Amino acid sequence: MPRTFAYCRVSTDGQTTDNQVRELTSAGFAIEPHRVIRETVSGGQAARERPEFARLLDRLESGDVLVVTKLDRLGRSAVDVRATVDDLEGRGVKVHCLALGGMDLTSAAGRMTMQVIAAMAEFELDLLRERTHAGLARAVDAGKRLGRPMALNAEQAAQVRERLARNESVSALAREFKVGRATVQRLRPMA
Repeated sequence: MPRTFAYCRVSTDGQTTDNQVRELTSAGFAIEPHRVIRETVSGGQAARERPEFARLLDRLESGDVLVVTKLDRLGRSAVDVRATVDDLEGRGVKVHCLALGGMDLTSAAGRMTMQVIAAMAEFELDLLRERTHAGLARAVDAGKRLGRPMALNAEQAAQVRERLARNESVSALAREFKVGRATVQRLRPMA
């Protein structure tokens, strides 16, 4: 009898996989608690590089079924998702995606559907990156400073430079201005 595993992934510590488990149970998948794999890791990291997913791969056997709620739980890159599903199919493991009606991604129709959806998700991610870069370029053109705020204002930086030129201690200046030593060292005149 095939064993059914669930892979539930979230990206940050503030999130929980509980909703994913509930969705799978509500869809009729009877998954024993010890076969529910939960992981907190970015979907941008390749599936086989994720610690819990790597352990799951060691447990899966031919004839097993792996269920995910959505395709992006396996990964955000179409290439990685495809490679993961191909690897699982090569091991004789069927992969079902709840968001695709529980479709078996290792079937011909499942592979085609997965490719289209993964390609669209990757396309959307690429569009988001392009819009982000365009927005950053616009901000720079408008004279906005990007990145973290300066630890010292211009007047304080000038004072630190002047005192460094008089060979005052980097540590003492860092304590006095309540900044890290590296901030003070970056202001040191080049030799």
